[in-house]
Amino acid sequence: MKTYNKIVSAIALGSLALASCTDLDTFPQSGTFTDEQKQDVVGMFPERLAADVSGMYASNLKQFTVFGAASQRGDDFGYPAVCLSFDLNGPDMVAPNNGYNWFSTCSEYSDRDDTYANNYMRWALFYNQIKLANDIIAAIPADTDDPTLKSYRGQAKAVRAFGYLNLAPYYQFKYKGNEDKPCVPLVLEGMSDANNPRATVAQVYEQIMADLNNAIADLEGYVRNSAAEVDQQVAYGLRARANLYMENWQAAADDAAKAMAGYTPYQRSELTKPMFVDSQESGNGWIWSMEITVDDYPTNGSAMISWPGVIGSFVQGTYSTGTGVYKSINVLLYDEIPATDVRKGWWLDANLHSDNLAGLTWAGTTATGDAIATLKIGNQQKEAFLPYTNVKFGAPTIGGVDGSNDWPLMRAEEMILIQAEATAMAGGDGKSILENFVKGYRDPNYTCPAASGTAFQNEVWKQRRIELWGEGFSMADIMRLGKNVVRVKTGVTSNFPDAFQFNIAANDPWLLMRIPQDETNSNPGIPTSANNTGGELPAQGDGAGLTDGVTD
Repeated sequence: MKTYNKIVSAIALGSLALASCTDLDTFPQSGTFTDEQKQDVVGMFPERLAADVSGMYASNLKQFTVFGAASQRGDDFGYPAVCLSFDLNGPDMVAPNNGYNWFSTCSEYSDRDDTYANNYMRWALFYNQIKLANDIIAAIPADTDDPTLKSYRGQAKAVRAFGYLNLAPYYQFKYKGNEDKPCVPLVLEGMSDANNPRATVAQVYEQIMADLNNAIADLEGYVRNSAAEVDQQVAYGLRARANLYMENWQAAADDAAKAMAGYTPYQRSELTKPMFVDSQESGNGWIWSMEITVDDYPTNGSAMISWPGVIGSFVQGTYSTGTGVYKSINVLLYDEIPATDVRKGWWLDANLHSDNLAGLTWAGTTATGDAIATLKIGNQQKEAFLPYTNVKFGAPTIGGVDGSNDWPLMRAEEMILIQAEATAMAGGDGKSILENFVKGYRDPNYTCPAASGTAFQNEVWKQRRIELWGEGFSMADIMRLGKNVVRVKTGVTSNFPDAFQFNIAANDPWLLMRIPQDETNSNPGIPTSANNTGGELPAQGDGAGLTDGVTD
C-alpha cells in the first residue's frame, strides 16, 4: 500500500533541465505481506532486518546516491557532497569559479532556485534515508523486547533524527523566535496522507527530540560493530546538536559530555601532516563516521567523483588536482589563526607554504615538501595548488588515485566545543573547557580573550570554524547563531573569485533554501505559494560593511 507523500520524484539535471528520478514514496504493491505479517516475520527472524539497517547507512555514501549512475554527475557523492554545499554557502571556503566546479551554484547562491540540481540533492538525500529508516521502524513491533530489534529501531530513529537535523536549519531561521514558522514536512512510518504540509519548526524539533530520546533508550547496552553505526553515545551527540540549535544550553552540555566519554581529540603531534583518512587514525577521536571503501567510488577505477577528489587536494586526476578546483580557506579566517596553532598548517599560506607538506612526496615524482604545491603534471593529473589551498584532508597515498577516505560524522572535538559554548551560556565555566582543549591539543600559547557572554560565543564559533572547516557545519552555525555571512572586508584583498565576493545579512530571506519544484508541484500540502520566498541573488559588492564578530 502507498504510505508516504511524494517527497521527491523528478530531479533537476544541470542548472535548468529536468529529468526523472525514482519516487521515494511507494512501497512494493505485491500485496504478499500485510504490515502485521511482516512484523511477525521480523519478530521471529530479527537478523533479516540487518541488511536493511546496513542499507540505511550505505544510502548516503556512494557515488550517484541521488541522481543515479547514468547521470555521471560530479556533484553526487553522498553526504559529503551535501556538507561541501553547506560550507561553500558560508564565509570560510573558497573555490574557483570555472566550468569544472560543479558546486559554483553554492558559492554564488543560485542553489536557492527550486529547479536546480544541488537544491534537490540536499532535499532528496535525507528524505531517501528517512524513508529507509521509516521502513525499519515500521517493521518492528512496538512492544518488542528483542534486544536486536530494539537496537535496529534505535539506530533507525537516530538516523531519522539526523536527517531532520540536516534539513531543519536551512529551511527556516533559527529555532528561538521562529518556533511557529513553517519548516519542512515530517514523513513518519505509517503515514497515509499524500497531502503533507510543512511542519512548524517546533514540530520538527519535537520529532527530532522524541526520536533521539527513544533511540537513547533502545540503544542502552548496545555494542556496535564499527564506528559507522549509531550507538547510544552517537545518539547523545545528535541530541547535543539538537539542544544546541534549540538553545537548551545545560542539556546540550550534558549530552555532549555523555557523547564524548572515553573519546579523545587528535593530539597536536598527529596534526603536523594531512589527516582524516581513516576513522581509526587518531586512536579514539571519531565518535561516528562513514566507512568508505574503493568499492563505493568505482568510477573509472578512480576517485574522480568522491569527497577526497573534490574536497581534498591529494588524489591525482580528480576535480581538485586535475582541474585545479581546490578548496581553500578564506584569508579573513586564515589570518585569525595564530602561527603557534598547529591548525595553521591545514592550509597553505599566500606563498604556497605549509609546514604540513614537510616530509611528503607526491607519488611517482621527486616532488617533496613545498615542491608538491607547485608541481604540475599534464593530462589533467595535477595542477599547482592555489594560495590558501587546504591540506587538512590527506589520502591513502599522497598523489595516488585511491579516494577511499572515511568521513567524520561526529568527532570528540565537536562535542568539546558544544560543551564549552553551552556550559558558558548556561552560566558555567565554559572558558576553562575551551582553554583546556585549545591549549592542550592545538595551540600551547592560547588564552581565551573573551570578556563577555557574546564575545565568548563568538570565540567558540571561531574555534568551530577553524576546527570543523570542510566538515559541513558552516551554515548550520550561521543560521543558529543568526550571523551575517561575511566573506569580504574593506581593506583586505579577498581570495574569493569576483562573482562570489559579497556578504549577506543574517535576516536576508535568500539564506533560506527553497523546497524543490517537483515537491511543490506534486504535494498538495506544499503549493508554490507555501515555499520560501524573498530576497534576491547576491552580486559582487553586496553587503559591504557587514561584520560577524570574528573576522572584524
